[in-house]
Amino acid sequence: MAEPGRPQRVSQGIAGTWPAGRPASAGGFAPAGFGAWPALVETLRQWASAEAGAGRLLPWVPVAFGSGIALYFAADHEPVLWVTAATAIALMLGAVLLRRSRLFAPAIMIAAVAAGFAVATWKTARIAHTVLAKPLYSVSLSGFVETRDIRERTDRFVLRVTAMEAQRSDVSLERVRLSVRKGTAPEVGSFVQLKARLMPPISPVRPGSYDFSRDMFFQGIGASGFVMGAITAAVPPDAGGLRLRYAAFMQGLRDAIDARIRSTLEGDNRAIATALLTGRRDAITAPVNDAMFVSGLGHVLSISGYHMAIVAGVVFFAVRALLALIPGLAVGFPIKKWSAAAALVAAAFYLLLSGAEVATQRSFFMTAVVLIAVMVDRRAITFRTLAVAALIVLAVAPEALVHPSFQMSFAATLGLVALVQIGMPNLFASPDHSATARIALWGGREIAMLFLASLIAGLATTPYAAFHFHRVTPYGVLANLGAMPVVSALVMPAGLLGLLAAPFGLDGVFWWLMGIGIDWMVAVSRWVAALPGAVGRIPAFGIAPLIAASLGIIVMGLLRSPLRWSGGLVLLAAILWGLSARPPDILIAGDGQSVAVRGRDGHLHMIRASKDSFLLKEWLAADADPRDAGSPSLGDGVSCDEAGCVTPLADGRLVALALRIDALADDCSRAALVVTARPAAPDCATMVVDRQRLAAQGALALTRRGDGFAVQAVKARGADRPWAPAIAGEGDFGASLAPPAPRNRDATPSEADMQAED
Repeated sequence: MAEPGRPQRVSQGIAGTWPAGRPASAGGFAPAGFGAWPALVETLRQWASAEAGAGRLLPWVPVAFGSGIALYFAADHEPVLWVTAATAIALMLGAVLLRRSRLFAPAIMIAAVAAGFAVATWKTARIAHTVLAKPLYSVSLSGFVETRDIRERTDRFVLRVTAMEAQRSDVSLERVRLSVRKGTAPEVGSFVQLKARLMPPISPVRPGSYDFSRDMFFQGIGASGFVMGAITAAVPPDAGGLRLRYAAFMQGLRDAIDARIRSTLEGDNRAIATALLTGRRDAITAPVNDAMFVSGLGHVLSISGYHMAIVAGVVFFAVRALLALIPGLAVGFPIKKWSAAAALVAAAFYLLLSGAEVATQRSFFMTAVVLIAVMVDRRAITFRTLAVAALIVLAVAPEALVHPSFQMSFAATLGLVALVQIGMPNLFASPDHSATARIALWGGREIAMLFLASLIAGLATTPYAAFHFHRVTPYGVLANLGAMPVVSALVMPAGLLGLLAAPFGLDGVFWWLMGIGIDWMVAVSRWVAALPGAVGRIPAFGIAPLIAASLGIIVMGLLRSPLRWSGGLVLLAAILWGLSARPPDILIAGDGQSVAVRGRDGHLHMIRASKDSFLLKEWLAADADPRDAGSPSLGDGVSCDEAGCVTPLADGRLVALALRIDALADDCSRAALVVTARPAAPDCATMVVDRQRLAAQGALALTRRGDGFAVQAVKARGADRPWAPAIAGEGDFGASLAPPAPRNRDATPSEADMQAED
């Protein structure tokens, strides 16, 4: 109802975001001709002024902060810490001095960019450690077991190294990640001695793919490998520290919970229940795991903001309902704040129980900010809440910015916050006796909100799923509508009640109820995954379209004026840009043992000397190829013998993989390109990719350009980062491969030759 003396508002927009527009002339936005430009400029100025109003710039600070972190990861070599820190401090002081000036907004954004760059530089310097550069085949290791993962086929654990001995190597590593036969991984907290084969951290399998070596670096792991022989328990040289004792306690708690679940559930039901409560998700079988991700329910398997919200929400409403039963407390005390405090404690315990990975930390910070807002009587779901949570996460773990879970989670959350703050008021703002109100009375509003939330979250995360996993989920909304209400109302609450009842031995019924809900979720995922067109494969594209798509999503989410629709145009341009990407004609593995060549049929044909199924799966997924890594058709058109293999390109030219030195002479005379893991012959008359180039640049992607190839490498020229150090004497390799200049084309003897004959 309008206040006395004030006219009632006609539109249902966001109050105070921009001035009311002037009446437009009939048939257009403004008067025709050149007179339209001043009106257009004035309208754009008013919209921009509204977007720069008080309190409207805060959500853009984490965007600028994250941009600085992105610039850090794009650098070719490690920045100088004191220079970046001094620059950030100077720019922040400058912004403070300009706080009463019109330059304050751009100054604070520039300072935020510098701060993000400096924080990422400082984090890398703080955790700096040695990274293995070359394989070590027999290494004696002693150390403490810090973590253990139970996987479907093998187990894996992280060893904090206290002693290391290797022949012809004096490298010293702090942590290594080792694989071992299933069921033989040592207990967390134990001190063991073993022999292992160590390999450098996994580098990207193709240019533009995910960098696992960067992940391992920020986890403090310098190498990976597998155990050779038996693992021997030994007397530790010291107690291992408080952190290790805490890790052992939490791992014991997770194992105890898994054992209780195992007493009632088995197979994938047990694995999924354990994943939802403890974060251990590696024991899920491949068919169920694939069905979950194809259907769009894969996010359920990774503890994220949804799980934190369910845990905090269930505890909040349960505690508040119990306290409301006591009239004296309900009337005289702030039970809502007490309930929020209890939910915060429950969320913190869930964080610790699930392993406190970066993705889970991000989810906890977001949930904590919301609960603290409730405790201090502030609006819980706002853009400011999201901005504060993003700043906390990026300040604590700047490496999270380049992780798909961070990108997808915050994109989805941004869309949901925009829905709550902008979409809901406009969608349900109608007279009391309208059809919308009658539908809402029968639960239509909740159904509509669930549909819209699933749709918006799915659309917001689509660019990141397409970039990182090369697929989209066309039926994701359908799968989420079918499964998520059961997960929210049955699976997660039953799991929480099972945790509470376990110490009393009364948890069996709750695991049984949890299993019923998981059965339904798996059934929905299998049904959706079997629908025609459920597997939406997308060819790989570069980082530039993803950045453009991110900008479009941010603009659409944060702006309130009609300027936000410009983000839709940017997003559309990013989609067209990504879909127009040209796939490479040749892919070469970093070890030179596998090559993929695009033939006349447009598909990749594999030349491989090693059985690296992970690499083949990644190459096929990036090419939107539905074939399996074991498909016989991958070798169509490939001719091999003991010395090497050859296969033709689309234009008929041959690509050869030389496995032996004696094959190089023949390949250099017949093939247009020779790939070898050995040093190239200096007199080879064709283009060659040899061991030196692969060691310096890693995996390569080649695209035909005339008679030569444009080259895209995992490591750019001059790149030297702590997680991917440059190789000494790497050579000077350009961004293209061209046929060598023909020798002795001119038959006329030179003056030097004539003098030599004399």
